[in-house]
Amino acid sequence: MTVFPPFLEDHAIRHRLRLQTLTRLRWLAVVGQSATVLIIAHGYGFELPELSCFALIACSAVLNVFLSVRFPAAHRLPPLGATAILSFDVAQLSGLLFMTGGLANPFSVLLCVPVIISSASQPVRHTLGLGALSVVIVTVLAFYSMPLPWYPGSDFQVPYLLIAGAWIAIVSTTAFAAFYSFQVSAEANQLADALSATELVLQREQHLSALDGLAAAAAHELGTPLATIQVVAKEMEKALADDPRFTDDLMLLRSQTERCRDILRRLSTLSAEDEAHMVRLPLGSLIEEVIAPHREFGIAIDLVQADTDMPEPVGRRNPGILFGLGNLIENAVDFAQERVTVTVSHGRDRIGIVIEDDGPGFAPDVLTKIGVPFMHRRNRLDREKGGGLGLGLFIAKTLLERSGALLTFSNKPLPLTGARVEVSWPREKMDLFGSNTQQRNAVGTG
Repeated sequence: MTVFPPFLEDHAIRHRLRLQTLTRLRWLAVVGQSATVLIIAHGYGFELPELSCFALIACSAVLNVFLSVRFPAAHRLPPLGATAILSFDVAQLSGLLFMTGGLANPFSVLLCVPVIISSASQPVRHTLGLGALSVVIVTVLAFYSMPLPWYPGSDFQVPYLLIAGAWIAIVSTTAFAAFYSFQVSAEANQLADALSATELVLQREQHLSALDGLAAAAAHELGTPLATIQVVAKEMEKALADDPRFTDDLMLLRSQTERCRDILRRLSTLSAEDEAHMVRLPLGSLIEEVIAPHREFGIAIDLVQADTDMPEPVGRRNPGILFGLGNLIENAVDFAQERVTVTVSHGRDRIGIVIEDDGPGFAPDVLTKIGVPFMHRRNRLDREKGGGLGLGLFIAKTLLERSGALLTFSNKPLPLTGARVEVSWPREKMDLFGSNTQQRNAVGTG
């Protein structure tokens, strides 16, 4: 059975609009529509079918009451149900507009609101259907509607040119606002998915780093019962030493308890013996640990140390840095023709790592989008090597930037070909001891 990560399982939930959101918006619409009808009819004294208007407003109120009683407040509507309710809102508002002047009514622009809500939360096909319904209704209202409420005894005729302009304005506003809302929502969802994946990767790396501590703890807990077993075995050996029936079994029991004690002794000293290796990691060891898994794919990986008189920095083991650099080197190996070069430099103020390959390099349009989640290809013309620049690169970039790194993506200068990724940190972010050589040596010899 295939198990999907949580951020992929949430896609279906994401298209379920919370019922309470719609009911609150509809209550706001009921209050606003009622106030508007009362002000127009009694404040200005304009003639309009007041009872019919309140009948339509009451339909919205009744629907709200029914939904609130039928479903809990936290209930999430499936896409079809949400679209049906939003379609009702479009029909109810169009009925009010029909009785109050059609597109000549300044509130006709509100017809775009249900479509915008749908574009931010519903599948595209549902939004397109709701948008088509709105366009049809707007078109009908442009030709057929009751007169605009106006002062008694006067007939206010709205020019058809103004009606046509209102039609164009409503349709274009609906399309533009819905598209913008859809784009913002889609980008936010992509970013949320990518950050969730980043947290999962970092959590896994941290769990792997903590295994030595768990082993030492287990050895400590098992030490006491094993010592008891060993004491009992010795006493049994003394008591039954003259009985040949038990000699072999007692020797086996004692040898196996000694073996278990040796194993537990090694586990209990694992954390103490390897503490410096597990907690502190020189820059050269860090780079070699990142490079080692990628040397078996037929691509040569050259490690170049830049000349410097500064001591090698020793930093704290950071799973995020190990994963981030590993992803960048893996990507370089995937696209390289023959060779990848990793250049390491460490000065007084900064530490830099430059990863270069001899592949096709980044396409110009891709360079501006590096780090965007779910981007699929480095170079659109390079279809055989088309994966690996989407979520993985976003995770690597996010983890490295979280550690204080600055990343720069570029191509080698012509006539050379290949991609170039530069990662740099302030030295204090990667060096536990700063530039104090004597302190470094004291710790190393302690």
